[in-house]
Amino acid sequence: MHVRLPTGLDVGSVTGMEMGATRHINQPADEVFQFFADAANNPLWQNGMRSCTWTSEPPIGGGSTYEQHARFMGKNVRSTFVVTVYEPGRRITIKSVESTFPIEVDRAVVPTGPESCRVTAVISGGPQGTIAGLVGPFVGRLAQNSINRDYDRLVEVLESGIRP
Repeated sequence: MHVRLPTGLDVGSVTGMEMGATRHINQPADEVFQFFADAANNPLWQNGMRSCTWTSEPPIGGGSTYEQHARFMGKNVRSTFVVTVYEPGRRITIKSVESTFPIEVDRAVVPTGPESCRVTAVISGGPQGTIAGLVGPFVGRLAQNSINRDYDRLVEVLESGIRP
């Protein structure tokens, strides 16, 4: 489901790098989706994530918003995100609407069996402006390495049964 965003909320376009990850997880697809669609769980599996707090009322869906505080490359990064695509049990796309590091994340889950699934994430964005050309490749490598570690940790967390 694509959503019409609240009036006055401009998500613009996210340009720059495109990175991704695909992982097989030995857990039911619905449970995996519920876990990674809830931003409050992000600090449990994303390195550098300090906090994620929903700023909109439940349930999670198109137009939902949250704020997060993270550290990346030794810098504090505070961001506000909006859910732009929400397909329950299948796909969620989030986009930063306020951030020093503009980003869009599309996560999807596909069942591969009754107790297993494949998670795919596509992350786009990164530094903007003239500095992007100078630091983009370096930041891109760091970000892709971080994404790989995060999605490895997602597998560990979900397969070990660690839950909030």
